[in-house]
Parts: sequence; structure tokens; C-alpha cells
Amino acid sequence: MAREFKPKIVTANDLLEGDVIYLTAEGAWSRRHADALVATTEEDAEELLAQAQTQQHRLVGPYLAEAKIGGDGAPQPVHFREAFRTRGPSNYNHGKQAEL
Repeated sequence: MAREFKPKIVTANDLLEGDVIYLTAEGAWSRRHADALVATTEEDAEELLAQAQTQQHRLVGPYLAEAKIGGDGAPQPVHFREAFRTRGPSNYNHGKQAEL
């Protein structure tokens, strides 16, 4: 029996600034997890990842991360690592940390 596909988003790190970024429906990159485009099939997920891997001049380490759809329709992290990454680096108190 085939394994059930779980929704996924593409995430990476910005090459110049190091921030966590997420691939959006417009094909752009956002620093907000809620802006990420959710792939609902394995084929879509692999296609989005392949698209990200062609942008090595802009980002580092793209990969697929499991996500769930929240009550507001936006993706939410499933695993602790991804939830932690949404808050940004833990060694300074500006940027995403200041917003919390």
C-alpha cells in the first residue's frame, strides 16, 4: 500500500541574509511561513523543489517541509524544527523576535 502524502512547502535560507524563506504561489520568496505555497501531491512537491533548486544564486539548502492547513487556510508547521525556524535566529532580539 502506498504511503499517504502529507502536504508540504518548500523552504530554504536566503543566500545573502541567512533568513528562512518560503516559496510562495507567485514563485517569489517570503520570510513568512503563512505565505508559503502548499503542495498537495507528491508530484507538485517535487516540481516546486526542483524550481527552488534552480535558484542557487539566491538561496541555500531548499527542502520540503511537512505542513498542515490552519483554520485561517494558511500553512502551519508540523514539526518542532519548522516551528522554531519560523521565529528566526535565537541569538538576537530584532526582526521576527521583536514581533513576538
